[in-house]
Amino acid sequence: MTRIEKRFAEAKAANRPALVTYVMAGDPDLATSQAIMEALPQAGSDIIEFGMPFSDPMADGVAIQLSGQRALAAGMTLRGVLDMVENFRRKDETTPIVLMGYYNPIYVFGVDGFLAAAKAAGVDGLIIVDLPPEEDDELCIPALKAGLNFIRLTTPTTDDKRLPAVLKNTSGFVYYVSMTGITGAVIKSRGAVGEAVERIKGHTDLPVAVGFGIKTAEDAAEIGKHADGIVVGTVLVDAVGKSLADGKATDKTVAAVRDLVADLASGVKRARG
Repeated sequence: MTRIEKRFAEAKAANRPALVTYVMAGDPDLATSQAIMEALPQAGSDIIEFGMPFSDPMADGVAIQLSGQRALAAGMTLRGVLDMVENFRRKDETTPIVLMGYYNPIYVFGVDGFLAAAKAAGVDGLIIVDLPPEEDDELCIPALKAGLNFIRLTTPTTDDKRLPAVLKNTSGFVYYVSMTGITGAVIKSRGAVGEAVERIKGHTDLPVAVGFGIKTAEDAAEIGKHADGIVVGTVLVDAVGKSLADGKATDKTVAAVRDLVADLASGVKRARG
């Protein structure tokens, strides 16, 4: 059983959805970002989505765009992201880590070299938002062969005809994007999200995690009634940005993220209660 499978199984046994938290690697600087990453499991995060900063993040809203810009300005590279995962693994061997981002940095790094380095560092899975199923030979299939889960996004526009193609080589979990558009928007209909999750579950036995638009413990509790996992990102990277002074980390930066995650974890625990 992989770390991801084990963590979803543990959450299910506890009668709650898993809490998946997204933060950007290297934001606002390497040391602070490492401290944030290490604080996440203590605060209640079940799975860490670690953003790979990229200069043209077309699926992301302003908060995550700014987060990526801060990380790049601080000197973060893809090799640096993997080094941070390796450092994390020296203290935590159980929390799943999923790298999320875009294909260009991986392509430049070299697919085979990246996959080998990611596996060696302790990465569990990948979410690459700009590679559709038609391009599975590019990265998805090699990642699966390397022992990494390849997590695919589904959206409200992914109909029953398209869904089998999207799910074909998906592993670990399915990430349901709760709306059309970019990260950071507001969920318009929680009921529609529940219906979509049930529809996806009719096509797969994989856990379904819902992301985009989840900002509060109340959101987590409501969406968690239907989903196997809750993905939260924008509100966390926004908390980093708001904690800075003149673009630099303060003594409030790590705590701002940690406290938000703890609050979201309390909402997750209430989802089925």
